[in-house]
Amino acid sequence: MNSDNINRIYFLAICGSAMASLAVMLKSQGYDVYGSDEGVYPPMSTFLAENNIPVFQGFDPAHLQPAPDLVVVGNVISRGNVEIEEILDRHLPYISLPDAIREFFLRGRRSIVVTGTHGKTTTTSLLAWIFDYAGRQPGFLIGGIPLNFNRGFQVGSGTDFIIEGDEYDSAFFDKAPKFLRYMPDVGIINHIEFDHADIYNSLDEILTAFKRFVNLIPRSGLLVACYDYETVRQASEKAFCPVQSFGLGEENEWRAKDITVTEGGTIFTVIHRDASLGTVQLPLFGNHNIRNALAAIAVSKFAGISFDTVKEAIAKFKGVKKRLELKGEVRGVTVYDDFGHHPTAIRETLTAFRAQHPDKRIWALFEPRTATTRRNVFQQELVDAFEGADAILIAPVHRPDKAPPGQVFSSEKLARDLQARGKNAEHFQSVDEIVNYLISRLRQGDLVVTFSNGPFGDIHRKLLVALDNR
Repeated sequence: MNSDNINRIYFLAICGSAMASLAVMLKSQGYDVYGSDEGVYPPMSTFLAENNIPVFQGFDPAHLQPAPDLVVVGNVISRGNVEIEEILDRHLPYISLPDAIREFFLRGRRSIVVTGTHGKTTTTSLLAWIFDYAGRQPGFLIGGIPLNFNRGFQVGSGTDFIIEGDEYDSAFFDKAPKFLRYMPDVGIINHIEFDHADIYNSLDEILTAFKRFVNLIPRSGLLVACYDYETVRQASEKAFCPVQSFGLGEENEWRAKDITVTEGGTIFTVIHRDASLGTVQLPLFGNHNIRNALAAIAVSKFAGISFDTVKEAIAKFKGVKKRLELKGEVRGVTVYDDFGHHPTAIRETLTAFRAQHPDKRIWALFEPRTATTRRNVFQQELVDAFEGADAILIAPVHRPDKAPPGQVFSSEKLARDLQARGKNAEHFQSVDEIVNYLISRLRQGDLVVTFSNGPFGDIHRKLLVALDNR
């Protein structure tokens, strides 16, 4: 693609977090950027307005007059959308989000791509912070908000661009995973499990996608792979590039020992090829975050960043928004928000949370919201996932009409199955019902953590306000 002939760039479905971030990045490079979406509301509308990016409310072919030089099409757009039909009829040039990222920001730089069913956002955020702390001025694009930056993107002027590599599809015209478009020089695979039931039919299909990702890494590059998991081993076994393993198992090239949980996080010794590099103070909890840190340390060493610099950066890492993010404390009750929706992510988070607060009462609030959790794919696995909580309150399925007939997740069944295990579990018809139920039962010292990939009906604010008025 010849970017010399491009000035006006139009974003179709601009209000997705990655689309909006890319729009602002392109705006900062001097392009005339604008777009449309059907859900134009804060905080994304405010974010785009603050960056002087015009946004049309709703879809209308008139938005394409005069014709843009290029259209970036979000993967939520399907055939039948009036604007995409106009684009196709008029043969306007269009491109997917991952292709746009590659063409405008990855070419000519070292592409570091973080993949895996779990841990992508935290690992990418930690890597970006380490490289930035080391003065490398990296570019990055992350699906969450690293609190060290308070934004999920940076153009950067350095050699490296660090990106969260999603296995979800790219666009209606390109069903390949996004991470296959990012030209990886360095790749990380944290974990591989079944997810995204709306586009994958089996774990084997997902594993094939990761094998294709590994096959893209050049001989001069590096794959950092968590060998604690057999699926990651399988994906890595035919790599043409060097592979460095990491994890908690003794067989890993990068591993942790002497793990100690403190009030402020986790302390552990980093072992590389049986040699001790030193001690790291990670301000996060849980084995999953130790693995995330080990992956980031391995890539940092490959990039020539000293271990002393790496451990200083890790000690100052503030975490990621919606990853056990503190939302507030009222009358001795503390409320946290977490992105967890996959059973493994929920289980790991609650296990770490329990280790941090062994004597506190933990309330877990769960909203089945993703394309996978609104299906009954993980109906039984979610029973095990909530073992670390004392009480589990389950919201109604978000948009059950989006699940195939006969495959809708049952909040009621999950509550029954948890009760059969002796758990205090209830299902509800609304967020307000959950808040009302909690108000008369919460006591000083209780911890509430919500699990959802969305706003969960503003439950955090509602609960904190209700506690304040109690």
